Amino acid sequence: MLAVHHANAFLVIVVCLLSGIAALVARRRDRVGRVLPHALALAQTLLVAQLLLGLVLLAEHKHAHEKLHYAYGGFALLSAFAPFLYAPEAPRTRLAWFAGAMLLAGALAVRAWMTAT
Repeated sequence: MLAVHHANAFLVIVVCLLSGIAALVARRRDRVGRVLPHALALAQTLLVAQLLLGLVLLAEHKHAHEKLHYAYGGFALLSAFAPFLYAPEAPRTRLAWFAGAMLLAGALAVRAWMTAT
């Protein structure tokens, strides 16, 4: 299970950062396209899966070396879902919020990865 958690962590980092960059590019071009909403949803889904895998590891009494690992992971998940609650209705501004949230989630996932080992 630990190997799956590590592999998913890599996917979380890559997908969050790429979808954040794609959202910034789409905002600049003023054109969202078909793939971007799916990329953002995939990033959020991977974050939820990562949390669930972490909970399974905790149930198996496998803990991270540093307790900050749990904070970084939790904040990454919260940052990915924050635009749904706080982003304004204006499409370009909302897209900027999602881009920033995904980039922040990716950065926090990198930091969680660093505190896991």
